[in-house]
Amino acid sequence: MPFARVTEGGAPEALALPAAATLGEQAAHLLREDPWQLLAVPGVRPEQADGFARALLGAECGPDDERRTAALVGWLMERAALQGHTALDADEVRAALAGRGVTDPEAAVQHAVAEGVVLVFQDGLDPAEALDAAEGTDGEESGEEAGEAPEPVPVLLGLDRYALAEESLADGLGRLINSCGKGTDWADAAAAAPSPSAGELIRTVASAGLVAHSGGESARAEPAALIAAARGLGLRALATAHSVDGVHRLAAEAGDPRAAVTLSGLLSGTAGPGRDADGAFALDLLVVLDAPQLDVETAAMLVESLADGTRLVLSGDPHVLGSAGAGRVFADVLAARACPQVVSRTPDPGPIGELVSGIGIGEIGRVDAPGREVVIVPVRDAGEAVHRTVQLVADSVPRAIGVPSSDTQVITVGHGGSAGTKALNAALKQRLNPGSGRFGGFDPGDRVVHVPAPGRAVPGSVVSADAEGLHLDCAGTPVVVPQDRVESSVRHSWALSAHQAAGMRWPAVVVVLPGDAAQGLSRPWVYTAFSRGERHLSVVHGVDQALPRAVAEIPAQERTTRLRPLLEALPTPDAVQAP
Repeated sequence: MPFARVTEGGAPEALALPAAATLGEQAAHLLREDPWQLLAVPGVRPEQADGFARALLGAECGPDDERRTAALVGWLMERAALQGHTALDADEVRAALAGRGVTDPEAAVQHAVAEGVVLVFQDGLDPAEALDAAEGTDGEESGEEAGEAPEPVPVLLGLDRYALAEESLADGLGRLINSCGKGTDWADAAAAAPSPSAGELIRTVASAGLVAHSGGESARAEPAALIAAARGLGLRALATAHSVDGVHRLAAEAGDPRAAVTLSGLLSGTAGPGRDADGAFALDLLVVLDAPQLDVETAAMLVESLADGTRLVLSGDPHVLGSAGAGRVFADVLAARACPQVVSRTPDPGPIGELVSGIGIGEIGRVDAPGREVVIVPVRDAGEAVHRTVQLVADSVPRAIGVPSSDTQVITVGHGGSAGTKALNAALKQRLNPGSGRFGGFDPGDRVVHVPAPGRAVPGSVVSADAEGLHLDCAGTPVVVPQDRVESSVRHSWALSAHQAAGMRWPAVVVVLPGDAAQGLSRPWVYTAFSRGERHLSVVHGVDQALPRAVAEIPAQERTTRLRPLLEALPTPDAVQAP
């Protein structure tokens, strides 16, 4: 059995089930032949895999075993994907291999490419030339021998699924750009738009198959106006958002509950117009809200489902945190300038809007908040941060602001630590919904988030539990989580991370910044967390000057991707280039 084989090698018994789930029925055989395949199991580190291999192979186990080096390359790429990268510089991979005891990193990369563990790319070179560059050679007379300074050759390594997704996405976007029909007259609809920015968006979409629209929370009114205008022209128009909350907000702006569906619902077929005989969505216009949360695999799947002639609008706030999955689709589309870009001129109102607007350009300062829209609560340590947070949610915000605890969301930097989501949720549960946690740690009435897939966080509350599983109410939709999935996919959610909160808003938000949170702060993190509150923002502040320093000096973490050059290389004669 796979379980016996995994534990026989000295790996923790807890890895047996995940190994079997990852490697399948042949897990025992695969691990016997190649013990480093254990690295394919999520959460396994090289030290564990090396120990497992030594227990099985004994003296045959060495740091340059090709099975080990290939697995390490794959592990490095998978870890990079978790950080948002779809590719890595070959030099970076070689350096990381050397740090893991590999004595010939170049040979290890060459072997990994030959075995199909990774693909190799270099803009402007064919695959054979790129492989030569990855090996540190060029196969020809070097520039130095010719008397010229050699040009650096950036070579990227990537996993095939992300490479295929980026190439498919680029081709699909190019197809939409060049297949857009321009027969419909949108002039009257644009003239009747509720704002100048909405009118500009309508006019731009009238003549383009792909449009990038950017702006803050108030700018969501513009795609809502676009949907209404398109429907008024008899077109099949729909918006999609990443969260149920985003769907409700767009539908409210458009005045039509049918105006938007969740992205997951659209792709699964449980919501939206369905597909035509060719498998494409029966749509003339699709607006994707919260576009920065769009990862490359989901984006490729979405664009592949759009028929020629369908207009696509990617709309979002470029200052928020990026997708949980690999890629930076919205940022790459903006940077490539392969389509028209409409920048909203509608500012977010009030003290919170003023504060967040400054953060977006790297500045944070005091704002005039006569209605206590923004409140700073200084704390000395994590214990006090937890205490003040519970006090704010349970007492102060309901009493002073008029927002009940059920409409107040806590956001903190990470899950661990003395004031992370785990500690805060435990304290908030004890105050707001105490209980024994008899249903796998949960009680009826507990506020939770269900994570059915990586990167998807669905808020809800616990209703009950039985032999079938844990019963949740997720914004009016009943969800049953099987017992064996509860521990891994359900979390208390009085407190969330900013990544989990992206794409959603609440009447009041409490952002918790204990002293040990300083290293996790960045401008996009602060912008995202602070902009989740509609009426009120409390900041439990214990990081001193780390907060303004993060806003001023720590921009978004760069992600290595290939989508931008792929888009720039597309033949797009009909694309309207923004100035």
